[in-house]
Amino acid sequence: MRTVVAMSGGVDSSVAALELKKAGREIIGITIKTWPKEECGASGEKLCCSLEAIQYARSVAEDLDIPYYVVDLSREFAREVKEYFAEEYARGRTPNPCVYCNSKIKFGYLFKKANELGAERIATGHYARIVKKGDEFSLAEAKDEKCDQSYFLYDIPKEALAFIDFPLGEMGKDRVREIATENGFTSADRRSSQDICFAPAGGDYRKYLEKTGVNAFFPGDILDTSGRVIGKHKGIAWYTVGQRRGIGVAMENPVYVLKIDTEANAIVVGEKTQAMNTRIRVGDINWLASRPEASREFETRIRYNSPKKTATIDPLGKGEAMVEFHEPEFAPTPGQAAVFYDGGIVAGGGWIEEVLE
Repeated sequence: MRTVVAMSGGVDSSVAALELKKAGREIIGITIKTWPKEECGASGEKLCCSLEAIQYARSVAEDLDIPYYVVDLSREFAREVKEYFAEEYARGRTPNPCVYCNSKIKFGYLFKKANELGAERIATGHYARIVKKGDEFSLAEAKDEKCDQSYFLYDIPKEALAFIDFPLGEMGKDRVREIATENGFTSADRRSSQDICFAPAGGDYRKYLEKTGVNAFFPGDILDTSGRVIGKHKGIAWYTVGQRRGIGVAMENPVYVLKIDTEANAIVVGEKTQAMNTRIRVGDINWLASRPEASREFETRIRYNSPKKTATIDPLGKGEAMVEFHEPEFAPTPGQAAVFYDGGIVAGGGWIEEVLE
């Protein structure tokens, strides 16, 4: 069975390719080039989407004796991910480019490329699982919850699930590194990237945003919840809802960003208790399970590294839903994803559009 494996040059995708080859698959390795020609060599030591990543991925492909290609999706990546990223900050929201990259690039454009190569399936090194029950395919959490990346995958098309493999879904990170070391992969000791792949090393996204010319760096007022001006901010792109450090104002108790008002070019701050909310409106929902016709409880995650919390999901029209948590959640953030779980199965998810009082 011919399978395209998206190879980033890191340990996870390298072991994913190895495991599928051991299972008897005909493997084709592909690295996605996301930067334009004029930026080649400017990425430094970024851990993915760089010339270094290609060298690592090519080395593993040679070790595995599999065909290997580099696919230029820089235009598509700029349009689907980079533009979205800048536009969200200009709107006072906090984007999640990894979700967009997975749904639009890896399981969108790369999926089409795999079909052109005659591949029947596509695989990545994500820690997640595809579960089949009867004729239905579902996205599920990884066996090792500490590694689980299903949050970032909720937006992939439902019809694609039947053609996806996540070979690492039953493993933990330590075992993956052991396998890489046992097989002499140069990627075995590479640390995992936590940065935004197209921002400068160290994850300083503001430097990238400044280069785009996005209208998000004009100083403005910092307000308390009564509307009183208590300071000046450096531009709304410097802040995100829930932020505590680097705000630049001092009050009797620690303060957090509660709201970003783009029309007034202001940020509103308050105490942590004021950042606790129970109701949010979620839009552009992608249901991987059947869309509920009435209110229903799901375990809901509003950040990748936050625990799931019980919430009642009330479906609305046009792909929207009202989400009410049973207990207050800290700083739900517009622009971030809210992902709904039914046990270990990802039922769906969408973008946080509005935080309600």
